[in-house]
Amino acid sequence: MSGETDLIKLYSPRILALATDIPRLGRLEAPDATSKKRSPLCGSTVTVDLTLQDGRVADYAHDVKACALGQAAAAVVGGAIVGQTQDQVIAARDALKEMLKADGPAPAAPFDGLEVLRPAAAFKNRHTSILLTLDAAVEAMQNAEAAKSA
Repeated sequence: MSGETDLIKLYSPRILALATDIPRLGRLEAPDATSKKRSPLCGSTVTVDLTLQDGRVADYAHDVKACALGQAAAAVVGGAIVGQTQDQVIAARDALKEMLKADGPAPAAPFDGLEVLRPAAAFKNRHTSILLTLDAAVEAMQNAEAAKSA
């Protein structure tokens, strides 16, 4: 896939629908941790706030300023992350990277909705934006765990 026509096809109705209906938008009043990630290539940013309880995400919110692909990824993550452990979120992030970079399988449920982004694999300049939310979520979870053990 390459060229302007292929890029237009990338923005499928499903991706655009996800991008316009992102759950858990905003910020938490008292998060256990926050992480902000930015794509230097396109300027997309995602700020993640979360709280943990018994090693699982208890509450989550994100401020998403990204392209439609980054917004679609944020929508899937926002709808799936509550109740997940750090290992599950890391596995989802790593699977998404493999799916984009090496045609690996889509992330496991409940993050399997990220499969919709498989066509973006051909557009390496979009990968960072797509990964922002999971990268920020992993960092926030690690920060929250570190703060609890400090």
